[in-house]
Amino acid sequence: MGRPKRNVLAAAVEAMTPPAELQPNQSLVRVVKPEGNNLYTCELPNTKPIVLELAQRFRNTIWIKRGGFVLAERYEDNSHDGRAMGEIVNVVRDEKLWRKQGYWPKEFAKNTFNMSDSEDESNVGKMPPSDSEDDE
Repeated sequence: MGRPKRNVLAAAVEAMTPPAELQPNQSLVRVVKPEGNNLYTCELPNTKPIVLELAQRFRNTIWIKRGGFVLAERYEDNSHDGRAMGEIVNVVRDEKLWRKQGYWPKEFAKNTFNMSDSEDESNVGKMPPSDSEDDE
């Protein structure tokens, strides 16, 4: 049986509004890539990678795209099981509203997301190379 619609809407509304201030163990991070099983590799403002787990209330409700921003809460103790170093507690959906907050990192200026060097440029929507280019 599916999740009640009121839970889905509550999670979406919660993700729309930024908090007034961040807790000491919270920070805004950029999603680099999904790892599977609700784990995401993210990048702190100082470009240090961190693996985060998606909070239960967002699973199968809110989808996170690569290059998007999320609010991370790091685990205080190092005795956590698995490889996750923290949890995604909020997803930035209205980026314009979040950027107006005083705690938005200046390192995350607009359009600064760089794909890793190991990933090639996408070929989606491009024509295959023609044979005439090889003859010249």
